[in-house]
Amino acid sequence: MVEFQTIKSEEVKFGNNNFIEVARKKAITEEGENEFISLSRGFFLPDGTRRYKRSFTVPLENEVVNFISEKLKEV
Repeated sequence: MVEFQTIKSEEVKFGNNNFIEVARKKAITEEGENEFISLSRGFFLPDGTRRYKRSFTVPLENEVVNFISEKLKEV
């Protein structure tokens, strides 16, 4: 069984009730732990609850994180 723990997260709201969340998370299993970055898109229900539509994870390797951040700025 995998337990996910959010270490830090930031979000930006856009449109009527949408958001994008960037979070640093940790997956904990019996075999060990793995940290990663999660990019998630979601929306808010009328009662304010968050619902997630899509998620994309990135390994915490400097080369990968730097590549993605540079390419996002170029696009």
